[in-house]
Amino acid sequence: MTSRIAQLHTGSHDLPVPDALADFMTGQWAATPLPTNSRVPGFALFAGRRSRLAARFPGERLLVPAGELTVRSHDCDHRFRPHSAYAWLTGLTGEDQPGHVLVLEPDGEAVLYIRPRSSRDRGGEFYRDRKYGEFWVGRRPDLTEAARLTGIRCAHLDDLIRHTADRDASRDPELACALSELRLVKDAWEVGQLQQAVDHTVTGFEDVVRALPAALRHPRGERWIEGVFQLRARAEGNGTGYETIAAAGAHACVLHWIRNDGPLDPDQLLLLDAGVETDSLYTADLTRTLPLSGRFSPVQRRVYELVLAAQDAGIAALKPGASFRDFHRACTTVLAEGLADWGVLPVPAAKALAPDSGLYRRYTLCSSGHMLGLDVHDCGRARAEQYLDGVLTEGQVLTVEPGLYLQPDDETLPRELRGIGIRIEDDLVITADGARLMSSALPRSADGVEEWMAELLAGGA
Repeated sequence: MTSRIAQLHTGSHDLPVPDALADFMTGQWAATPLPTNSRVPGFALFAGRRSRLAARFPGERLLVPAGELTVRSHDCDHRFRPHSAYAWLTGLTGEDQPGHVLVLEPDGEAVLYIRPRSSRDRGGEFYRDRKYGEFWVGRRPDLTEAARLTGIRCAHLDDLIRHTADRDASRDPELACALSELRLVKDAWEVGQLQQAVDHTVTGFEDVVRALPAALRHPRGERWIEGVFQLRARAEGNGTGYETIAAAGAHACVLHWIRNDGPLDPDQLLLLDAGVETDSLYTADLTRTLPLSGRFSPVQRRVYELVLAAQDAGIAALKPGASFRDFHRACTTVLAEGLADWGVLPVPAAKALAPDSGLYRRYTLCSSGHMLGLDVHDCGRARAEQYLDGVLTEGQVLTVEPGLYLQPDDETLPRELRGIGIRIEDDLVITADGARLMSSALPRSADGVEEWMAELLAGGA
């Protein structure tokens, strides 16, 4: 326990504390130590990660902050999630981490600077401080407990001295880049965490299908869908790994539609892009486009099957040693050829695919996938030669997510295609000889989706 008297964060409507109450609050509290066998999940992995990072910057002092609380409005903060690099190096993933900093000293020693548990002294932080007090936001470990949890020497946050020569991951691009690159290949424990995230996400998609009758009756059915998935994400993990996209009808043509304030029409499609984030902060990222009637119309099926063919081609291109961009090229080739066959493109597919053209992108717009891990768009600070222009390696986890977004006001399209947005997204891990579909429990074919929905709606699953 520390005897430091911290600045109290109180509200304008808090009651004053008389001396008698302050005195009464200091005594007769039972000891509540954490179990002596408590360790962060994956405990044995983190020292090696820290050593690999230190080896990239020999003789330098590295700071990796957990991050700070961010105000949502007035005196209410957003829910806190530690920075992914901090979690990757310490295993600490909880909401009790704001302000904490991991330091790798020039000799490679790790020191974790934390705000330890409040003492039950007359300073009163434990019951008076709305931001950090134990009675307000929950218990924090003390220094000894935090050291046992993490295997890292721990010190009080007030003792952290910052030097001008320090590299700070929150503002040093080279350190941020190294942290991204070190996370590009996942170890077996990380793959297991990602599989858990995928499995919970599959269950969340099943929950959504079962909830469709109620959602269809609600004037903001998209919000109903969002809430149903959020319930599963919070029950099984830390929450969602990103804001859920529940886009019905033409809203599906907005790639990051998160307003989710529209109704559901049984004649239209629902594009659901959602992922559960585990307590260890690894996230899934799956998308299915579902016929709200339970059956695709002929034109919906035609668009869906083109997107599925594109995804099949992209998945087939995944293997160690392949260029990262190969699967995107495979997806877009299929999409462009399909659009040309429909007479939508004003030029042949080969010409639309040329680097100096890209006309097919009017209808598909974005890349066909990305790395996945602690962040939904993982390792985004890595150098292009290590990621976008690099080659795939066993242990990397990524998404393949081609889509067609046929805008409702696009006069280059026949009327029956306008307002249809379809994306199919799955998570895969690169293996020694190809890639394993981690999300195989969710059907991908049009027939498979219809059968799966019918079974769930009938109560057969």
